[in-house]
Amino acid sequence: MNNKFHNEDLSENVILADGDYVDKVAFDLTVNFERMIGRRIPKADTARWIDCVALDGGLREGDNKTQVIIIHDKSRGAMENFVPGVYADELDGKAFSDNLGEFLISSLPIENDVTTAEDMFIEALEVICNNKNVKRIMVIPDAEKIYGKVRETLRLYLDDENKRATVFAMQPMQGGNFRQEILGYSLMQALGIKSSELHAE
Repeated sequence: MNNKFHNEDLSENVILADGDYVDKVAFDLTVNFERMIGRRIPKADTARWIDCVALDGGLREGDNKTQVIIIHDKSRGAMENFVPGVYADELDGKAFSDNLGEFLISSLPIENDVTTAEDMFIEALEVICNNKNVKRIMVIPDAEKIYGKVRETLRLYLDDENKRATVFAMQPMQGGNFRQEILGYSLMQALGIKSSELHAE
């Protein structure tokens, strides 16, 4: 695990995302919806997606501070289906502000010779849960692979009643001491897919 992350003074709101998984889901949605609605779908707006995740996680307008931590394979330099998407040049260490407050983005590459994506994600989640500053956690794991471990980690480490966790997946999963949201909704917003297009004749 990146020492900088361990020592970081985390903000009240934290989004922890598996960048490779989110990028894959965005690609799959793009392919499926282009076929369904008959038009080209542009790359997802990264800031818009982060905003939608924050809203789904319970954040509301105000002077909030939110850290966005994106874990990704070291061999993947970008989220190919997002703009901006290049980790080193466009995302890591960058920030943006809007009506929900300030968002600071960090990207953490997985050192595959030291750890695995699964272990690094779970370790990061433990650190976030244990941090006294954190009050709101939004977790976007590769739910098809590690949902059970995420659920167990939150059960073991999320023992503060003042902390609120939301886990995002593509379908409803087994419950726990956290809220659940469907990941596809925030991605559809970021991809510019309108619900009216889906119901068009």
